Amino acid sequence: RLKNTMKFQYIMTEDFSYELKIPQERVAVLIGKNGDIKKGIEADTKTTINVDSAEGDIFISGEDALGLYTAREVIKAIGRGFNPDIAKLLLKQDYVLEIIHMTEYVGKSKNTLLRLKGRVIGRDGKSRKLIEELTESYICVFGKTIGIIGLPESATMAKRAIAALLGGSTHASVWKWLEKRRRELKRKRIIDM
Repeated sequence: RLKNTMKFQYIMTEDFSYELKIPQERVAVLIGKNGDIKKGIEADTKTTINVDSAEGDIFISGEDALGLYTAREVIKAIGRGFNPDIAKLLLKQDYVLEIIHMTEYVGKSKNTLLRLKGRVIGRDGKSRKLIEELTESYICVFGKTIGIIGLPESATMAKRAIAALLGGSTHASVWKWLEKRRRELKRKRIIDM
């Protein structure tokens, strides 16, 4: 007699998915020339991205929850105005995306929104550039949001500086605070080496 020694192994795969919406004018940027940007994100995160170009709806699916989350953050950053190369920094484990909704500071007044955008951007973009330099992060002002990409401490510093400007603090006091924090960070990095 032969005993049946065959064993069956069941492998369960569970697909995860996210759905998000980005502004229609950013869909072409997400897709990229010949679909290169979208394909790159899919390859880097092991996900599948489907884009409804007419509506700006993005559907992300995959088996890896972390890859899915990362793809969502990169797409969200592109949707908030970031260049895809900068948005792809979020593929690195230690980078984060922070988004400030300006409506929390201005309500629905378009004039106030424009004035506060001007405070953050500054003449010829100098204010934004200075915040980026002092915090070693990237900032994008788009629509009613301000996006920040950087290392967690840097992004938090930039977010606090921008929130202070939106709240009415003077540029001089914000620069002074940022320079002090930057010195403290540098000191901490030297000690940690």
